[in-house]
Amino acid sequence: MTPDEIEKRTIKAFVVSIRQERYLQGLTNPKRRAKVLTRLHHHVDDIDARVRQAIPPGKQFAPEIETILRSSGAPPRCYVLSTSSKLDRCEMQLSDALDAIVGLGMGTIISCIPGKLGYYESEEPGFRFILKREAG
Repeated sequence: MTPDEIEKRTIKAFVVSIRQERYLQGLTNPKRRAKVLTRLHHHVDDIDARVRQAIPPGKQFAPEIETILRSSGAPPRCYVLSTSSKLDRCEMQLSDALDAIVGLGMGTIISCIPGKLGYYESEEPGFRFILKREAG
């Protein structure tokens, strides 16, 4: 699956429908990509509440989040959409991605299973969610 396909599935599954087109158009335009991704910092409402699963405060650390994701079927590698230019559009080990992201205040979506399972973190402390879309 290409990065563009992963991003499209991720946005369609996890972003509210009224914002999907804005994200999809912005992500494919190099001049607008960074601006669209900055919405991940503060606009938690862009992420569909039906797919957000809160992570208990005592489990909001990279190893615990990885355990939750892996128990939900996440493979060892993932794809990252992030306000961090060093991490954006990278495919990497899930553990490395979480170590780089958790707690650093970067708006990020990690796609574990495109369109089905992921992780979202906003810039705001404690705004960390498992993203899960059930089949059907």
